[in-house]
Amino acid sequence: MATDDQLIDPLALSRARAELGANFVRILGYFREDGIKSVAGIERAMRDQNAAAMVLPAHTLKGEARQFGAEPLSDIAEGIEAIARDCIERHDVPTEAIEHVARLRPVFDATLAILDREANPLVTRRPAGFGRRALG
Repeated sequence: MATDDQLIDPLALSRARAELGANFVRILGYFREDGIKSVAGIERAMRDQNAAAMVLPAHTLKGEARQFGAEPLSDIAEGIEAIARDCIERHDVPTEAIEHVARLRPVFDATLAILDREANPLVTRRPAGFGRRALG
């Protein structure tokens, strides 16, 4: 599996944390809820071979993931959305999305674990530490 920095852009996450401020944890909770629903919806649509049912959950996941700097997750969702839209245009089933859908849940779960750890108020974010002199 990819490293934390490969799954989440630390600068984008830091920017989101700064912009959202006290709302960071609450918005992350919405991302969790929406993401779980979106991943399940995409998987269900894949099983049903229903391209139209893939578009909205993939679009939602794409945007919300990007907000937190989760570019790989956003890219997978974007790929699924593009394939689904193309299939709708062609009146075809989304079989070519299977590879993306198969990668979606593991990347989502790993991304969510990183974001949850980042949101935990007990996580140490490189302070001076016990027995060390504070810098600055």
